[in-house]
Amino acid sequence: MTSRSAVRERGMTLIEMMIALIVFSVIMAGALAFLRAQGSSFSLGTQRVAMYQNTRYALNEMEKDLRTAGAGTSDNQPQLIYAGTNVVAFNANYWTNTPGDVFAVYYNPDAPDSAVQALKSTQRITIPLTSFGYPDTSYAFGPGNSPAETIVFYFAADTSTARSDDYILYRQVNNLAPEVVARNILATSGLPFFQYYTVSTNGATGVSTMSLVSTASLPFMHSVKVHLALNDTGPAARIDSIRAVRVNFTSTNGLTGSAQRLRTISREMRLPNAGLVNKKDCGDPPILGSVAFTAVYNAVSGVPGVKLTWNPATDENSGEKDIERYVVWRRLSTVVDWGDPYVSIPSGSASYQFQDQSVVSGNTYVYALAAEDCTPSMSNQATSSGVAIP
Repeated sequence: MTSRSAVRERGMTLIEMMIALIVFSVIMAGALAFLRAQGSSFSLGTQRVAMYQNTRYALNEMEKDLRTAGAGTSDNQPQLIYAGTNVVAFNANYWTNTPGDVFAVYYNPDAPDSAVQALKSTQRITIPLTSFGYPDTSYAFGPGNSPAETIVFYFAADTSTARSDDYILYRQVNNLAPEVVARNILATSGLPFFQYYTVSTNGATGVSTMSLVSTASLPFMHSVKVHLALNDTGPAARIDSIRAVRVNFTSTNGLTGSAQRLRTISREMRLPNAGLVNKKDCGDPPILGSVAFTAVYNAVSGVPGVKLTWNPATDENSGEKDIERYVVWRRLSTVVDWGDPYVSIPSGSASYQFQDQSVVSGNTYVYALAAEDCTPSMSNQATSSGVAIP
């Protein structure tokens, strides 16, 4: 007879173990499927967020720049240069690396000199994805070059992916290398990347209306060398009537097939400066007067330097009272051309001084000063004596 303790110590039968393993396998399979679904959902959510961020960044970058189109351009410099279905080019005094420059939209001390002023005719470029060359002439701004640089946005095919419909959004300033703004972009079915709105005024009623430019009529380009010239009319001036840009594209998560996710976006971006003509003058050209402009050697903490001092111009506190800043030039005594302005100082002080610490021992420097009004027009220059750096 089997004892009770032996019965209690008897293990599981083979059938019981198989049933337990089957139940465990079913539970584990369900758990793994749930975890896989959760992981896939999390990955998809991350990709969707990245896609939304990519879309938002691309739109914000374009709108931030396009809204400045025409800002700070000289009167003879075109505001919009080229308006096509996949490229738009314009001029704007977007940024400066000159401290105290109140006319640029942004100040960036690290911006290269080649990106903070207008292209000259000797620096002519071909607008990306086109055969259109720009500029044909150089644009003056007072005694120097215009500070309004050329900015281009364009959608180009992405040859680094297997897809034939993939595009990259680029941003290019002047003749510098283009920068990638966004990838994983598709053309929206039936729509170009860029569309444009022009303004027209009814001669009888004086009412202005906005109308969408036909894609078939694009591109518009500023083919006349000098903006507002006598021949800058008719078909050649159509680009000057553009007041808004609509951007259309579809953003993806970079995948294909069932894993692909799409977001189609369209945004209208107004050009508040387009069509506005800079003020021809603020009255008469500014009068500098006797400002007692001096430049003397002045070392600071043992570092060689030159100290500039001057008094307010005649037209700052009297006369037309329209002085907005003072512009300083610097050159070596062996050089004749003043070149581009060295620094600008906002007006509004009882007296002025500037310490130039970027001097080299053994050189002799000469400085010039002019007052600038809101046109901007420049006064005559006051020139300092040469300052030898020991």
